[in-house]
Amino acid sequence: MATATGPRRGTWRNTASGEYVAEFLGTFTLIMFGDGVVAMAVAALNQSGRALKSSPPTIFLASGDWLLIVFGWMFAVICGVYVAGGVTGAHINPAVTIANAVKRGFPWGKVPGYILAQVAGAFVAAAVVFWVYHNAIDTYLLNTHAVKKTSLATYSIFATFPAPYFHNFTGPFISELIGSALLIGIVLAVIDNLNLPPKGNLAPWIIGLVVAGIGMSYGANTGYAINPARDFGPRLFAWLAGWDGVALPGNYGNVNWYWWLPIVAPIVGGIIGALVYEFFISHVLRAREEPPASDVEVKGEVVEEL
Repeated sequence: MATATGPRRGTWRNTASGEYVAEFLGTFTLIMFGDGVVAMAVAALNQSGRALKSSPPTIFLASGDWLLIVFGWMFAVICGVYVAGGVTGAHINPAVTIANAVKRGFPWGKVPGYILAQVAGAFVAAAVVFWVYHNAIDTYLLNTHAVKKTSLATYSIFATFPAPYFHNFTGPFISELIGSALLIGIVLAVIDNLNLPPKGNLAPWIIGLVVAGIGMSYGANTGYAINPARDFGPRLFAWLAGWDGVALPGNYGNVNWYWWLPIVAPIVGGIIGALVYEFFISHVLRAREEPPASDVEVKGEVVEEL
């Protein structure tokens, strides 16, 4: 008897639930690599005997330390996009989901489910990173005579915070807004078949490089969250794990309310990025009636005799 090979009907895999699982796993992958590389830079390398020892242990001695984190997050984005891309296009970021709903026809009914899945994936990944690195974190706290609930360095493994030269929301908000607008606008350019889409399934690499570029160009102000799930899921975990006020409400001395900013600013920036790309680039491409770029460059034809 022949076995049907088409898509199975009536299972969760063929419903929105399958998309939510993909977003969960894509964001989980993003945070596993992203928070993992920060844990390496903050607590693990300087305790492992694989770096020059200092007393007390130090981090961020040079730009090379920042580049380790930047490139780690670049690979985190690439891997996350490859994991979920075939199912959902790999939003793995509420700002991307909302921007797509505002300007790209993504169903608003799926937006809450996508965001919940993204935040949950980020939360669970942060818990796993903590499980893997809790010995290094505890040793770092011991050697630096720091207390977990006030240790900004160890908290930074999980979520972001503003630079101490900010004393109100304006500077951090603008920084996150600009970074997120650049991210969403360039992502739309990369996936637009009327533009110059990358060939050979290289879009995840381009998007990863965009995130790396944002980190290198605009990262120091706020830690470039540019993703509400990336920040809030691990922030919530850090609060539950004992980082108290530095996690929620986000009290760093210079500000004491920061938790909401990496949620709101990336969403606003993402919408702006989508609007700018649609109006100034996408509409121009459509007006010129440019044919969609094909995925394969035709070099010739094979003719078969019937």
